[in-house]
Amino acid sequence: MGGAIIVVICIIGAIIWGLYAGKKRRDEMTLLAERLELDFTHERNYKLADRFSFLDKLRQGANRYAYNIMSGMYKNHDITAFDYHYETYSNDSKGRRQTHHHHFSFFTLTLPEFFPELTIAREGFFSKLAQAVGFDDIDFESHEFSKRFVVRSKDKKFAYDFCNARMIEYLLDHDDLSIEVDQNQLAIGFDRCLKVEEIEQHLTQLTEIRERMPDYLFEK
Repeated sequence: MGGAIIVVICIIGAIIWGLYAGKKRRDEMTLLAERLELDFTHERNYKLADRFSFLDKLRQGANRYAYNIMSGMYKNHDITAFDYHYETYSNDSKGRRQTHHHHFSFFTLTLPEFFPELTIAREGFFSKLAQAVGFDDIDFESHEFSKRFVVRSKDKKFAYDFCNARMIEYLLDHDDLSIEVDQNQLAIGFDRCLKVEEIEQHLTQLTEIRERMPDYLFEK
């Protein structure tokens, strides 16, 4: 009996802590959005998940939704930054279904043109590259870049144009980044929810990546 009570107390404590941590994060993100002059909502948004469902990182699992969403103009670019949730399922040794909740941060920037899918990531970051199945990893003259990153696209010319010398130099200096371009979106994703104090830094990185895309890609 005593053990069961301890378990219940631990569960209640975990729930209370989760509610407190969630509110603290929302409050901090509200202040950040105000300082950056961005719109903010903490509400779950299933439509945003559908809107960006062509992006591989956002197409995983079930019960997909965005929350803690910041959006607007940042350094003259239309951005959306948000926390993201999806579920996966498994069965335990007794056949009971287990639900696993996954949360991470994701940033997108709207481009003025549409492009074929391109992914640049450390090996294993994207658990599902549905549109890239069958496409070989693209190699570059920079052996160090090819060793650190897996680059995939059905359009090798676009991949080489995107991964120009300035971009390669930048990514070698920021090799924790994982990038996807598809349709008119440039995106960077992470495998966890970033600390609030990390968000502005990565928003800036997103715009720096955009600025290293050559101008001729947009002269169509």
